[in-house]
Amino acid sequence: MELLRQDIGTAEAAIDSKVTVDLTQNAYDSLCSFVFNVGTEAFGNSTLLRLLNAGDAAGAADQFLQWDHGGGKVLAGLLNRRKAEREMFLAPDDGASA
Repeated sequence: MELLRQDIGTAEAAIDSKVTVDLTQNAYDSLCSFVFNVGTEAFGNSTLLRLLNAGDAAGAADQFLQWDHGGGKVLAGLLNRRKAEREMFLAPDDGASA
């Protein structure tokens, strides 16, 4: 459990340091899942982050679906994960910022 907390902490730190726009809690949580999976360096260099920081949340949300490949091919499980992350990213919540 402690290793998971550390890994999530790394993802949270990357989001906190690299995202320059306000996020809903749902958007923040979906980014935690995404960064945990793809890594902080990939996230930091991603079009998803660039679009998000430019204020294009819809464009950023669509970028989740670009991260569905492994070994040069689309992986069904990874595509399902990205769809779920995208859906959470776009889902309204109570309006609080993360």
